[in-house]
Amino acid sequence: MRFFAINLCDLRVDRQLKSNHHMDKIKVLFLCIHNSARSQMAEAYLKHFAGDKFEVESAGLERGTLNPLAVEVMKEDGIDISRNKTKEVFDFVKEGRSFFYVITVCDAKNSDKCPIFPGMHKKIHWDFEDPSSLTGSQDEKLARTRIVRDEIKQAVLQFISEVN
Repeated sequence: MRFFAINLCDLRVDRQLKSNHHMDKIKVLFLCIHNSARSQMAEAYLKHFAGDKFEVESAGLERGTLNPLAVEVMKEDGIDISRNKTKEVFDFVKEGRSFFYVITVCDAKNSDKCPIFPGMHKKIHWDFEDPSSLTGSQDEKLARTRIVRDEIKQAVLQFISEVN
């Protein structure tokens, strides 16, 4: 099991900054390489558990194809992402979009490639295995993707509890 460190001091400051905007939803962007699995799962969980408090989007460094393993394991957990579109982060940059939190869900090497958004207050990195890089039988890949899904779910729940 992986542990996800979020600096509680930073989150307390974040709460103070957001207290002036208590009526607005907190804008969160999840980023990974292709927006095909990890960021899609994180977006779906944050919307599912706290969509009333967060405005959530996800994107990739480049547009990919939705990963069927991610679709299947999320469906097992009662969340349908099969109709989600993959998005490219640079489209958001061109549109001048801003986010309070940008959470990278790829390996550390690739998270450094993510753009800095104007108005972004906090960048957080969560390191998850890439389901598209898994090898083995279909059952083995599904089993590993379930582990990634569960790690993402726990990270999202921890994020919600620490931000609220």
